Amino acid sequence: MPEILSSLHNPRYKQLKKLAESAATRRELGQTLLDGEHLLAAALDAGIQPRLLLTPLDAPRHALLARCPAVEQLELAPALFNALSPVKTPTGVLALIDIPAAVPPASPLFCVLLEAIQDPGNLGTMLRSAAAAGVDAVYLSPQCADAWSPRVLRAGMGAHFVMPIVEHADLCALARDFAGAVCAAELGAAQSLFQTDLHGAVAFAVGNEGAGLSAELCAAASVQFSIPMPGQVESLNAAAALAVCLFERVRQKG
Repeated sequence: MPEILSSLHNPRYKQLKKLAESAATRRELGQTLLDGEHLLAAALDAGIQPRLLLTPLDAPRHALLARCPAVEQLELAPALFNALSPVKTPTGVLALIDIPAAVPPASPLFCVLLEAIQDPGNLGTMLRSAAAAGVDAVYLSPQCADAWSPRVLRAGMGAHFVMPIVEHADLCALARDFAGAVCAAELGAAQSLFQTDLHGAVAFAVGNEGAGLSAELCAAASVQFSIPMPGQVESLNAAAALAVCLFERVRQKG
């Protein structure tokens, strides 16, 4: 029978709460919590077995649990379970996993450099778009949100398990060493994205909506381009801008 946790003061529960809320704890332990069936299925499909499975007390048994017969299970009082989940209506399963090591290709042909993307929803959406476009690796500057936070994981929809995500990367050094075109999205750049040759090795550099890219990363880029916007808005959301860039490369290669 699974162990039952019903107290906020239980040491195991306190540790799980820290993992749910603290990037420093996730980094220290090299672990994170997956919320929901979709993320657990994506992890299992990638060959990742959880350390621990959590379900609400007396909830119906999830079919996915049959794929983890040797994994310890805990049942939590519903209020405790809901407090661990990042959403208002949890789907009824949480999984504790070891964060997989990020091992990017030695010579990536298609990668993304993300600088100071601080909104978790935006970051997760960008990772999802990158995975869908077939990106080899994503590199995050130290100012980015924690890639393995519950909110980023939910927005990523499994992207974390199909490509390497390298955190705390030196983006300027990567840009200087990249054996291809480093393309920086910049408002007002004379060259259009749609005029840019994206057939070879390509790295897209994207900054946050408020500050854009740093002067240093812009200087390290070999190509600066803008996305044509005939409508009456000043700029695109950073996640939307990256998706446009990624799938223009897919279109050109297709």
